[in-house]
Amino acid sequence: MKFYGRKTELEILERTFEQSNQTACFTVMIGRRRVGKTSLLLEAMKGRRFLYLFVSRKSEPLLCSQFQEEVERSLGLQIFGSITDFRTLFEQLMIYATREHYTLIIDEFQEFDNVNHSIFSDIQDLWDRYKEQAKINFIVCGSIYSMMKKIFENNKEPLFGRLTSKIVLSPFPTGTLKEILTDYNPDYTSEDLLGLYLITGGVAKYVTLLMEAGAVTRDKMLDVVISPDSPFLDEGHDLLVAEFGKEYGVYFSILQLIASGKTTQSEIDSIIEKSTGAYLVNLEKEYSLIKKKRPMFSKPESRKVRWVLNDNYMLFWFRFIYPNQSMLELKKFQLLKEYILDNYEQFSGLILERYFQEKMSETEDITDIGNYWDKKGENEIDIIALNHLRKTAIVAEVKRNPQKIDLNALSRKAEVLTKYWGKYKVGLCGFSLEDM
Repeated sequence: MKFYGRKTELEILERTFEQSNQTACFTVMIGRRRVGKTSLLLEAMKGRRFLYLFVSRKSEPLLCSQFQEEVERSLGLQIFGSITDFRTLFEQLMIYATREHYTLIIDEFQEFDNVNHSIFSDIQDLWDRYKEQAKINFIVCGSIYSMMKKIFENNKEPLFGRLTSKIVLSPFPTGTLKEILTDYNPDYTSEDLLGLYLITGGVAKYVTLLMEAGAVTRDKMLDVVISPDSPFLDEGHDLLVAEFGKEYGVYFSILQLIASGKTTQSEIDSIIEKSTGAYLVNLEKEYSLIKKKRPMFSKPESRKVRWVLNDNYMLFWFRFIYPNQSMLELKKFQLLKEYILDNYEQFSGLILERYFQEKMSETEDITDIGNYWDKKGENEIDIIALNHLRKTAIVAEVKRNPQKIDLNALSRKAEVLTKYWGKYKVGLCGFSLEDM
């Protein structure tokens, strides 16, 4: 698949590359697995001299031997003797950068913690020692959010405060998804676009897998996802076990409950039969998998909190795949697809609301966006988008079927919020599949 989007990120990488001709630059890129970090870096480095090292869970001597071969192949730099520790290799690369300008990319950087934790201190020591003389564009990227955050944002860690720039790579925005689907299926329907957004959430690898398999309609997408050889079936488990470690069972249970609609801590606690507050905080702060939703205009300390999964694929996986492992073990793939289709309309309606919130965030002139519900969890408004500078507000209802949108009822709901509007100019609208 051709390269799509990432204009802002490419501009940042171009700027740091140019700067590194004069002074050493240290960039970190963080993003979930499969989001397209490596593809972005390779696109940015086209026609340029760079060294790419991938950190895998091997012994340090074996990893360094592999790296030593890659250094000679990519840079033509011969390092004589057998190198068994990364410190020695990195020092040679920094010394080389005092003579030659190049880019060094280290992928899955957090895995050094499993190889030898002292490598982070070694890098810090050598970086501080050589950075004034070196002309190196040093880029590290990683996919385990909690580890990467700890390495670079914890002031007790050696690499804290060493960065020139930081990129948090998000999935493709809705506009890029439309561009991709248009290229592969010019006659796509809104249902097809919603299916692509619902399953992939814009994660580059998932989009690529579907497009290259010819899955350009909703039904074909589901066929690929629910097939015996589908990588989508084990992906949620494979991605998160490494994050959660021994307590993954509790975390999985919480995420399954949130995906099924149990979005308050009291609901989750009553089912799991233990306090899950610490787990929820970890899922939000450490793993960036869930986030708090409060009604628009509520105070920061408001206890009217609902938890939601950030990631569309994870939401889909915990709603439909993880709870139905027995079907997969019995190879009842068609039954699983039928189950998904039976629940698809309700589930996709919730995802459609998320789609329009994201689309408005990307395209509308707004400063804040969210939704609203009252103390009883009733009188819900799907979208409230504000521009605090221009004193404007958009209040919207989202339905799959445009005929079910009732702007009169929406107006009555909005009247409840009159005390918050002040002098805001308020506009009412409805969004449906037809507006995607």
